[in-house]
Amino acid sequence: MRLCVHRTLALAACVVFGCGEPAPPEAPASAPPAPEIPLEPPPTPPRLGLWVLCEGSQRVLEHPDRVPALVDTALALGATDLFVQVYRGGRAWFDSSYADALPYELALAAQETDPLARLLDLAHAADLRVHAWVNALSLASNRNAPVLEALGPAAVSVDRRGRSILEFPGLELPAPDSQFLRMGTPAVWLDPAAPGVEDWLASAFAELARNYPSLDGIHLDYIRYPDVLPFTPGSRFRVGLDFGYGSASRARFERETGLRAPTSESGRNGDAWDQWRRDRVSDLVAAIRARASAVSPGIALSAAVTAYPERAYLSLYQDWRGWLDEGLLDFATVMLYTRDDRLLRYEANAYAGGVGGDRVWIGLGAWLFAAQPERAVLQLEAARDVGAAGQALFSYDAIAEAPELRAALVAEAQRGR
Repeated sequence: MRLCVHRTLALAACVVFGCGEPAPPEAPASAPPAPEIPLEPPPTPPRLGLWVLCEGSQRVLEHPDRVPALVDTALALGATDLFVQVYRGGRAWFDSSYADALPYELALAAQETDPLARLLDLAHAADLRVHAWVNALSLASNRNAPVLEALGPAAVSVDRRGRSILEFPGLELPAPDSQFLRMGTPAVWLDPAAPGVEDWLASAFAELARNYPSLDGIHLDYIRYPDVLPFTPGSRFRVGLDFGYGSASRARFERETGLRAPTSESGRNGDAWDQWRRDRVSDLVAAIRARASAVSPGIALSAAVTAYPERAYLSLYQDWRGWLDEGLLDFATVMLYTRDDRLLRYEANAYAGGVGGDRVWIGLGAWLFAAQPERAVLQLEAARDVGAAGQALFSYDAIAEAPELRAALVAEAQRGR
């Protein structure tokens, strides 16, 4: 009886499920191919620049035999970029029709070759980028610069009391202001809003880019209004001293805005006046970029800028964060020259998180530590730790003069390789 039951159940199973060999286990459905995840490009290693003075101790553009030592030091330090000063005080170490080109002409006669072109060749052969470093609005102490011969004294900045810098004794503030204030950088300063100044400088640096098409970049310095210590927090407060009050500039402001420019007696319209002057510096940067790019597409534009963005914005009318934000600069190098390591750390971290922080280089005052080279190394390491796009050392000349400083920086570079 039990056997019949088993056969009956087996027959029922065959009817329902079919009989024969047991079916192989069902193969799993093939999974769809995993989507290809694009590989992220490797992070760009930070760059390292060296500022090279035109009138420092080395004067490499005047002494061709010193250029190989510059290249060797740059490579030993792990540098990628050279900021070579070629325009200072209205004088040029390159072929120029907008500056006093006597330094270039003397070097050319002595070397029988264009000094900047030769440096470019040697640096590029070593895979170093070269940026022509130019002092834009400062003429140092040169009261006879070609730009002043062409545009006249009205091109020079005027203070709030109506005094041209050309009237300052020794380019320092006259009494009684000198008891309480001082020029941060005594010099003959051009007013970026004065007639002809923007066009003159944009033309001069476009000529530089045209004459040296292998230049990797132009590096702007002194691209701001003059600084006065203590810093003036804005014209509306009517304290301290600021610049840009020439009659032509004031008339232009009033024509373009319909407002009266502030005076030493009144801070009315101060915010509008300050923004207008800030815009004039930004317009100059934009004009230099447009003119240089037109003759040398792809040339980089950078600037050495005041390390404290708020001070730069409010007191010097140098909106370098805005220049990065608007794409006027490829990168900005902040001149964070300090012996205060805590301050350096605070500021370096702030740059990384601010507008355009991915294009901020940190400039370090290596010369401050010629007798303490280990501190220069620590500052360089601190600047790298925040992930800045690059660092720059001021200056090659100081490093060349201090063998122990050079050795410490070279050893640090070797440890990082």
